[in-house]
Parts: sequence; structure tokens; C-alpha cells
Amino acid sequence: MDDAFARLPQPPYYAVIFSSRRNGDDDAGYAAAAQRMVELAAQQPGYLGVESTRGGDGFGITVSYWESEAAILAWRQHAEHAQTRAYGRKHWYEHYELRVAKVERAYGSAERVDRNE
Repeated sequence: MDDAFARLPQPPYYAVIFSSRRNGDDDAGYAAAAQRMVELAAQQPGYLGVESTRGGDGFGITVSYWESEAAILAWRQHAEHAQTRAYGRKHWYEHYELRVAKVERAYGSAERVDRNE
């Protein structure tokens, strides 16, 4: 399986969809912070995975997957995540949107016999 795709359990689970347009400032600082947030999120209870991409025009989408809304709230309240989020809003983004969705069904072109493997 392609490593860009999160390996997820059978639904239901939750997706936090973060769409943003970068302003182009401090690319190195942004990249380091983004990597740190992925590493930190992966340590949180209820974290399932992440998928992220960004185009040359600065528009990107990151989708993180979580077992529950409680897990999402705990991640939102995590002190380092909150600090980085606030910094990013002020220094790295022209615009952003965040959406939370419950995933009821999931399938793809490379279905596995055991989705929990």
C-alpha cells in the first residue's frame, strides 16, 4: 500500500479536514512544525492516521483520523498543538478552513481482506 495513505480501521471514525493556503513565509519553520505536529498527534490516544498534500500554489489539505470526538477535543486542547496552531494562524496561513466529519463508509482501489492488518 502507498505510504501516503493512512491505514485505517473499518468505519465509523472521525476525520478532521484542514484546508489551508500558505503565505510562503518561513517555509523551513513551517515544515518543522508540521512534522512535529504529525509526530505528536501520533502519540495521542484515539489517533488513527493522517494524509496530507500541498500544491505549488500553497493550497494544501491535511486530514487526520480519530476514533472519537473526545479524542479530537483532547488533541485540540493539547498545549503544544494549541500553541503551534495559534502561531500558524498568525504567521503561516493566508486562509484556512477546518471541518470535522464522521466517516460512515470507506473503500478504495486496493481493498485489503483485513482492513485492520
